[in-house]
Amino acid sequence: MDIGIIGLPKAGKTTIFNALTGQEAEVAEYASARVEPNVAVVEVGDPRVDELARRYRPRKTVYASIQFIDFVTPASHESDASTRESGGLFSGEGITMVRNADVLLVVLRNFSNATLDELFGAPDPVRDLDEIEGELTLADQVIAERRLERIRSDHARGKKSAASQAEERVIARVVEELDGGGAVRNLELTADERSLINGFRFLTAKPVLLVVNSSEESFGANTATLEALERRYPVIEFAGNFEMELSRMEPEDAAAFMEDVGISESARNRLTRFAYRMLGYISFFTVGEDEVRAWTLRDGANAQEAAGTVHTDLARGFIRAECFTYDDLVEAGSEAAIKQKGLLRLEGKEYRVKDGDILNIRFNV
Repeated sequence: MDIGIIGLPKAGKTTIFNALTGQEAEVAEYASARVEPNVAVVEVGDPRVDELARRYRPRKTVYASIQFIDFVTPASHESDASTRESGGLFSGEGITMVRNADVLLVVLRNFSNATLDELFGAPDPVRDLDEIEGELTLADQVIAERRLERIRSDHARGKKSAASQAEERVIARVVEELDGGGAVRNLELTADERSLINGFRFLTAKPVLLVVNSSEESFGANTATLEALERRYPVIEFAGNFEMELSRMEPEDAAAFMEDVGISESARNRLTRFAYRMLGYISFFTVGEDEVRAWTLRDGANAQEAAGTVHTDLARGFIRAECFTYDDLVEAGSEAAIKQKGLLRLEGKEYRVKDGDILNIRFNV
């Protein structure tokens, strides 16, 4: 899962990135000369993987992972709020990486700072979300309108096919939705229609999570703001600077500080669980002497799609999936006991994989 971190200038994107990854990327009050995004991959802690590794003693243990990408705000957006260029937040070369993210993590400033308040106004997460949504929509409109114009130009010159006509219809619906201030994710599309537009990687089609970046003093006292935002997207609150410092501490010291502030878990663990729950992700496992590995999959995906997550050849040559559950393994004690109790199942390609399933894919290519 690739999570792209976006937001308005100085909202604390890099602070949140550091808190989530334990990195020490530069955090500056003023505009930075940084051009490339900060990128880090973190493991998703899972006690089930620990237990499977203890049982199978594999040569290699691999946890599910999340890649966090902290995107750079273009220079045109590093001025005061009244002079920023419209659409500048998602312009430039970085737009391709933003479009390739699976999820957009939108950081909203909810802390006061004399310099930032003078440049951008007092913190107002709802106002900032409105601006970001407007720019996401604008970026998608540019892509969709250009494509629709190109298709219609081809049709006018006699270059018309059933496929191009189908694409014209769905792109026209996208343009209409965006022009009305909506989002691509709001459209009810068939699987075939979605396949026609997947390559455009529309920003407003992506799942969105909100992080309200509050000061340590106001953390936990922003109920009205969180409720207003939650009517639009899933939201979680962090005390960003505190969480960043916490990520750099020794575990014992971190635990004491979290207790003082009333935080039971680190930002990384809370966001990971939050993202899995809100975005509908599950974990399945593959096990053996060579490797125990956790895989991330969208809830509702079938066994063939799970096989493709492991390797495209497994999906292409899929025959059956040998399947049992982690809970059954722990209760039975071993794979041999699983078989003796009749808990090992053979499932076809349309089997809906469940969280905690252990799969062995039979395939032939």
